[in-house]
Amino acid sequence: MAVEIKVPALGESVTEATVSKWMVKAGDQVAIDQPLCELETDKVTVEVNATVAGAIADLAVEEGATVQVGGLLCHIEAGASGAAPKPAAAAVPPKPAAAATPAATLTAPAPVLAAVGGANLAASGPAARKLAEEKGVAASAIQPSGKDSRATKSDVLAALSSIGSAAAPAAKPVVPAGPRQRADREERVKMTRLRRTIANRLKEAQNTAAMLTTFNEVDMTNVMALRERTKDDFEKKHGARLGFMSFFVKACIAGLKELPAVNAEIEGDDLVYKNYYDIGVAVGTPNGLVVPVLRDADDLSFGGIEKGIGDLGRKARDGKLAIADLMGGTFTISNGGVYGSLMSTPILNPPQSAILGMHKIQQRPMVVGGEIKVRPMMYLALSYDHRIIDGREAVLFLVKVKECIEDPERLLLGL
Repeated sequence: MAVEIKVPALGESVTEATVSKWMVKAGDQVAIDQPLCELETDKVTVEVNATVAGAIADLAVEEGATVQVGGLLCHIEAGASGAAPKPAAAAVPPKPAAAATPAATLTAPAPVLAAVGGANLAASGPAARKLAEEKGVAASAIQPSGKDSRATKSDVLAALSSIGSAAAPAAKPVVPAGPRQRADREERVKMTRLRRTIANRLKEAQNTAAMLTTFNEVDMTNVMALRERTKDDFEKKHGARLGFMSFFVKACIAGLKELPAVNAEIEGDDLVYKNYYDIGVAVGTPNGLVVPVLRDADDLSFGGIEKGIGDLGRKARDGKLAIADLMGGTFTISNGGVYGSLMSTPILNPPQSAILGMHKIQQRPMVVGGEIKVRPMMYLALSYDHRIIDGREAVLFLVKVKECIEDPERLLLGL
């Protein structure tokens, strides 16, 4: 009996995915729970496993194809031992890639853009419809990538980005696309769905938020001394290495509790103040930056925070993050210091209103008690949405973080 393997539910507001990799081919023998293929969504990569043991009868889609939730992936002949592959005609050909947008279109006036494309918004996912309605994007301006001309949220974001580019005057004339002079020494790789989503979200943050950054510096002497004294005992008790992130998570939560606007977001005409603290921790992976979320971080001990961050980091690097690990988040911390960054201006993670950037610890001469002493210093950067957070609140938040890190006993005493 042939058993259908279909695209599973992929999480809230996710309606489609790309078949990034097949691990089997027609005729292969498979066991129950054996991985069959990888599906790449806007957020994570998901493995689809065999529900029965048997032989792969056919593959209904090829690598690179876009599939909808509930769509057919392949058939397994239950109990068979290596069934012969069905004719290739039975396989559904991959969806043709959308034609590249000519460079001239990117500089055309908005009315011209509105006449191109045409998405079926009525049949599209709720997230895409809502975003299009909120931003006032006409269906005709959206280039749909889903089945039956259905638009995805990424399609709406791409339309917004294109319209924004069209409205802005170009600093230089755009050179028409054509043969590249040194194409024989270049490698062209199609952007992954995750990379496209990262690009769209970062551009959305720049286009939507009134974003700016304030800076401070923190003396890491006391935290480093405390960590050095206790790191061995900490690891024995908690089974996790004591790093700096747990101190910064605790310090940020102390600041968020004093300055609720930093933990808020804009939804329509409302400000939403959150009385919970789900802290996103930016993690670099070979496929791009992801921000898994540490839930209710204010209820966690230092050990719980370090173990939670360690688990999320391993899952991110192994491609094992679930969609639930990435949903929500009220505030984000990004540690560019692990890569050697001395100073940066992090970009907001929408719809959050602020993000803290940590940086490299650098020995610098500082005036302490009227004397010049060498101290381990770190620059801190807080990027924030000025529509929600005033400059005073942003500065006070960084000062609170600085106080907690320079005097870590305050964290332990809840001061």
